[in-house]
Amino acid sequence: MAESAAGHPLLEAVAPLLARLDAEVVEPAKLRKGDVPLVWEGETVAGVRLASADAPSGTSKAESSGAASGTESAGDLAALIDEVAAEIAGERGLPLADLSRADKQRAVRVLEERGAFAYRRSAETIAEAIGVSRFTVYNYLNRSR
Repeated sequence: MAESAAGHPLLEAVAPLLARLDAEVVEPAKLRKGDVPLVWEGETVAGVRLASADAPSGTSKAESSGAASGTESAGDLAALIDEVAAEIAGERGLPLADLSRADKQRAVRVLEERGAFAYRRSAETIAEAIGVSRFTVYNYLNRSR
């Protein structure tokens, strides 16, 4: 965290709450999807990252918490989908919905490896992101197994 924001009154005010939530304060430049920006007088002073939203890539949120509860947030799932989409789309130069069938199958396989299917309504969300039906997502999963 930059020194100028470290003693900011907003950060001092929310410090007890952040400690209770086991949240991390991040610099504005390091904000990711799912982080909560802290805005003071129109300027983003810092951001808040909840511990559950900070699992390393390749580790599902359920794995990082020790159990797959199925109650993780839709924002976490969206962030995971965006991460995988950026990786695969970056390799091919296309958004997920425009990828070939084989690449979509690979995306579903990568999402499964990273624990995306531990989230509620994940199949529907993933299907929408890659432009197929929920049934097709399940078929892709069965093929990869």
